[in-house]
Amino acid sequence: MQEKKERLQKILSASGIASRREAERMIIDGRVLVNGIPAVTGQLAQLGADEISVDGIALSPPDKRIYIMLNKPRGYLSTVKDERGRRTVMELVADVNERLFPVGRLDLNSEGLLLFTNDGEFANEIMHPSFNKQKTYEAEVSGNAYNAARLMRSPIDIDGHTVKACSVILSKATEKGGVLRITIIEGRNRQIRKMCSACGVSVITLKRTSIGELELGRLESGKWRYLTDKEVSALGKGHITHN
Repeated sequence: MQEKKERLQKILSASGIASRREAERMIIDGRVLVNGIPAVTGQLAQLGADEISVDGIALSPPDKRIYIMLNKPRGYLSTVKDERGRRTVMELVADVNERLFPVGRLDLNSEGLLLFTNDGEFANEIMHPSFNKQKTYEAEVSGNAYNAARLMRSPIDIDGHTVKACSVILSKATEKGGVLRITIIEGRNRQIRKMCSACGVSVITLKRTSIGELELGRLESGKWRYLTDKEVSALGKGHITHN
């Protein structure tokens, strides 16, 4: 039981319901009740002292914290559900038999390392730029890959925000383009694709290969595995798994 009242977004996140941003949307949509009354954003509550429900289901802390990694294939949305009935990454981790949510996003046509958890604080540490979690991608591009790599090492304006890659390496040159190894921190919506476009190249395939010290390694496409205690601690400042 929590000792004091906290913002509902934080309670929902810490209980593994969703990220804080998604929890706020749930509240706005009227899906969250506190003591039988629709909640409002910014509202304070205390889990245990107040009756909190989401979609009619009473909220309780998860029995155990779960942390897994998936090698996401192309063609899946990185969301819990899709109103249009399209495939989501939740189908690929359905056999975990725990309520999980994806940490951050990879767009429909991107692949690679995607984390899942029921620990909202851990998810926030991975996603928020203030924690400086580097994310590395391999982008196969068409166009002048050498010039794009050079341009991408300098600040670029994307949707009114100035972004800059931590590092960009042309790891392979081809007749039509090449493969860029790009490391960033911000992780804005479709950032890698937009950076490539701004630098004159088009993305053919995009794959996330690492988050912080965690690497995708040889995990097969569409497969998942639990993170080790060491991996979780390295990513989330001391969180411990209980598989």
